Amino acid sequence: MIEELLPESVVTVETHGDEGFQDAPLYPGEEARVARAVPKRRREFTAVRACARRAMEKLGVPPQPILPGAHGAPTWPAGLIGSMTHCDGYCAAALARATDLASLGIDAEPHAPLPDGVLPSVSLPAEQERLTRLAAQLPAVHWDRLLFSAKESVYKAWFPLTGKWLDFSEADIELFADPGEETRGGLRARLLVPGPVVDGERLDTFEGRWTVRRGLVATAITVPHP
Repeated sequence: MIEELLPESVVTVETHGDEGFQDAPLYPGEEARVARAVPKRRREFTAVRACARRAMEKLGVPPQPILPGAHGAPTWPAGLIGSMTHCDGYCAAALARATDLASLGIDAEPHAPLPDGVLPSVSLPAEQERLTRLAAQLPAVHWDRLLFSAKESVYKAWFPLTGKWLDFSEADIELFADPGEETRGGLRARLLVPGPVVDGERLDTFEGRWTVRRGLVATAITVPHP
């Protein structure tokens, strides 16, 4: 599912349900991070790292620990960039060589409405207006949840480039469906704060893709080198 949202230079590994990943061994330093975690958190932490290590192997990189760094962002081996996501019954990791992409972010969420009261706290008035129009045109998509997922992917792509927090209100995201499609499309995020400088060029927009499948909504952002 995630693979279809990303360019060929990105390696992805994903798991739906229980496929053995949740019982994979943790690496040095990882065990301490979930020593007191509830079982669900531990399973997700373990499974998504197993996905990431399998992606490392596909890139010819020896599997290594993936420790949470600042704000919980994963710390990748030198020369790699990546992103991970997990929700109930699904985990995925996406990795690429730093020479191929500057950054990327992925996110998956249950394809269901956001809880009451959440949308106003994670969206701008202009975004809410666009969601209303989209919902009238394509009511089968939970556009509020899709917007939330897109915000998460934007942040995951943003943080490795800046080392700074990005608030929900600091990116204005436009969602659109592909022509003739109801369950996939693109997205464009206009940064409302100074964007990251990549290879000497400041970026003011991120672009990505989305899809709805198997009861999930997934989004991905890729930041190419200028």
